[in-house]
Amino acid sequence: MENNIQQNASSAPANAMQEGLSIEERAVELLRTVYDPEIPVNVYDLGLIYRIELKEGNTALEVDMTLTAPNCPAADFIVEDVRQKLENIGGLTRVDVNLVFEPEWSKDMMTEEAKMELGFL
Repeated sequence: MENNIQQNASSAPANAMQEGLSIEERAVELLRTVYDPEIPVNVYDLGLIYRIELKEGNTALEVDMTLTAPNCPAADFIVEDVRQKLENIGGLTRVDVNLVFEPEWSKDMMTEEAKMELGFL
């Protein structure tokens, strides 16, 4: 399964653009800097991000994410790291990070690069 990222058809406001990237692109860039302390692959390439969606005139960002296991001891740390990094995107007034467990995460959700890094290929 690939990450299901929903994008708003309208463009982001000019003040929300950073380095020429849309808000969604900037979000993905930032999510690639968030790591589970026990796994040397970022949460985006692990396939833990299920949805990124702009709302409220492109000022609110909603993210659905999961964990590799529901009882992950680093869950609070990872979710808070995601929230803090996404709050740095200019033009946003709100960031909501929803922890979901449907569908259940599997190794098939990882990018090829992540699988290679972890020795699954």
